Amino acid sequence: MTIHKTDLVVVGAGPTGLFAVFEAGMLKMKCHVIDALEVIGGQCLALYPEKPIYDIPAHPKILATELVEMLEAQAAPFHPVYHLNQRVEKFVKNADGAFLVTTSKGTQIECKAMIIAAGCGAFGPNRPPLEGLEKFEGKSIFYAVRNKSEFAGKNVVIAGGGDSAVDWTLSLSEIAKKLYVVHRRNKFRCAPESANKMKKLADEGKIELVIPFQLDGLEGSNGRLSAVIVKDFDGNVRKLEADYLLPFFGLAMELGPISEWGLNLNKHHLETDPATMQTSQSGIYAIGDIATYKNKLKLILTGFAEAATACHDAHRIIFPDQVFHFEYSTSKGVNNV
Repeated sequence: MTIHKTDLVVVGAGPTGLFAVFEAGMLKMKCHVIDALEVIGGQCLALYPEKPIYDIPAHPKILATELVEMLEAQAAPFHPVYHLNQRVEKFVKNADGAFLVTTSKGTQIECKAMIIAAGCGAFGPNRPPLEGLEKFEGKSIFYAVRNKSEFAGKNVVIAGGGDSAVDWTLSLSEIAKKLYVVHRRNKFRCAPESANKMKKLADEGKIELVIPFQLDGLEGSNGRLSAVIVKDFDGNVRKLEADYLLPFFGLAMELGPISEWGLNLNKHHLETDPATMQTSQSGIYAIGDIATYKNKLKLILTGFAEAATACHDAHRIIFPDQVFHFEYSTSKGVNNV
């Protein structure tokens, strides 16, 4: 099996993890990024993609999807390697001090330092209990939307009643050929304004609310859906013609294998030194929501600052023989790195 080699492994591809890739790149450190979701963006993209964020510096308002796209573009010049739909299962420290990281898919990466930017820990989508589900996952069943254009002119079934289900209903209604929204009750757990917009679309015939129904089965072959079967509480069955199914039932969040890594924990968070963001293990850092220290503020902008701090401290571990000279980005630029 091929073992990838890099300077730094970032665990978590949410906003904080993506900014860590940029900061590492500015310091000439190469990165591999691991995330349990099938797309980058973390909770921002999975839970509230179309919700505005108001506390990002220089952006009075920015959608979560836009923030993720900009962070991805900012990191792109440094050519990070993404390992998605898998999580870190274990790591071992070699005699030379390097870490060998192994993921749930058997991917192995050797690195000199690690930054854990895993938000609330390892998390993935809550999957509906449907027979044959795995045959369609990643082909015509998705738990997050990365490329809206893929659904243009298609029959799409969205299942769920929370913010992400309603947000994507509003967004995809503009391009889908036919859009069904399946939910088990009339009330939606989302912003009232969003619910009102969705109801207006239904009244105008632009979408169809399939309520109260639940997912019951799938039809199709070779990973491609042809129909989604739904059933109401009286046993009545409907067959919805479908090219894609997007189940949005939230995320199953847990600390996962991280809790077994021997790092100091404080109520399911990793204790860090705020001066370096290093955990109790030399060479392993924690940033973002998973990191804790006295007077910690759980804000995206706090995570950005922590990413810069962690990367600058990791530089001395990755390049122990180099004398570090701090430079502002305005002096060094990006293209010349």
